[in-house]
Amino acid sequence: MAGAGAAVEWYDFFIYGTAAALVFPQLFFPAGLPPFVAQIAAFSTFAVGFIARPIGGLLFGHFGDLYGRKRALVLAMMMMGIATTLIGLLPSYATAGSLAPLLLVVLRFVQGLAVGGQWGGAALLAIESAPANRRGFYGSFVQIGVPVGVILANAVFLIASTLIDPPGFLAWGWRVGFLISVGLVFIGLYIHWNVAEPEGEPAPLNKPSEPPTKSSPLSKVLREHGGVVLLAGGAFVANNVCFYIAITYAVAYGTATVGIAREVLLFAVMIGSAAMIPTLILCGALSDRFGRRGIFLLGAILSGLWAFAVFPMIESGSPFAITTAITLALIFVSLMYGPQAALFAELFPKEVRYSGASLGYQIGTLAGGGFAPIIATALFARYQSSAPISIYLCAMCAVSLVSILLLGRRSRGAH
Repeated sequence: MAGAGAAVEWYDFFIYGTAAALVFPQLFFPAGLPPFVAQIAAFSTFAVGFIARPIGGLLFGHFGDLYGRKRALVLAMMMMGIATTLIGLLPSYATAGSLAPLLLVVLRFVQGLAVGGQWGGAALLAIESAPANRRGFYGSFVQIGVPVGVILANAVFLIASTLIDPPGFLAWGWRVGFLISVGLVFIGLYIHWNVAEPEGEPAPLNKPSEPPTKSSPLSKVLREHGGVVLLAGGAFVANNVCFYIAITYAVAYGTATVGIAREVLLFAVMIGSAAMIPTLILCGALSDRFGRRGIFLLGAILSGLWAFAVFPMIESGSPFAITTAITLALIFVSLMYGPQAALFAELFPKEVRYSGASLGYQIGTLAGGGFAPIIATALFARYQSSAPISIYLCAMCAVSLVSILLLGRRSRGAH
């Protein structure tokens, strides 16, 4: 159930990225802006969610360590469902002027807070309920929420853009995907009433009705495990950068610069995301047998090398080459992401695990994915070549490579 909730929550987060690449530049900013400026502005609102994610990790991690994983997860899901639904009701710039992008930024910030707390709750519900020798396998089912969310988000856009004429899609069709996110609220309520805390989980430090009497989990994890949190964030940078370049920037680059049909790119992202699902489960299971770190390192190396092939293949214009480029990029990312939930959970003791795992994860997203589409857009604008973007991707993979090496055997599950 935690995996299903994660899938819908990631759908909410990713449908914003798809909209930022395809429709928000025309809808929420002045009509006279150059396309490059409008795209940067749209990707900037996308990045706001990543700025909020570490804050969400701090808040929900603290709450989850004090009062339980389930309560924190349900609250995060409710926030996400409401914020995403409200985005679907926003007026455009033509209707509300500067109020439109302002409201968009506020709701995107709330999305970021929610997803910042969601991952830790869902991952720990799964991992702490798992047998000790199957944590990687159990944790991978939360990780597949990401590709499932991407597939759902892109499918909604593909179906809507196919069934609705372009003026209608721009006027109202794009809103459908956001409005159906109200369903996440009901999933949150179901988890609240029907899912228990992990078995063997100690009672929360404080009952909800009592004021905290023990030291803050957040202050403890920063004081005693601050270096591990930073290294965990560094380990996640490559995963995040490569992933968001593949599913967000590549779509904008392919349509606006190369002239590829939007449907070809969205379909390629869906194929690649579908390939991620069995890969994530396999890598999570293999990490239980062979250790988390080696599989993670292999993913960072392959992702860094593949970065130099992705854009030439997209620029070829061949649907087969484009699909292959994006699919392999996402498969290599899966080598890092599959074992990650178990790896991060095993870095921290249980009483601060929600805070530590969430904060490390969200620091990586802020340093990596949030600004990746903006950086890639700016690099291409400056050099008129995709080669600097490939170098940027490779450099981020090197950061993760060094971080995971420095983490060494801190994970109790590493061999």
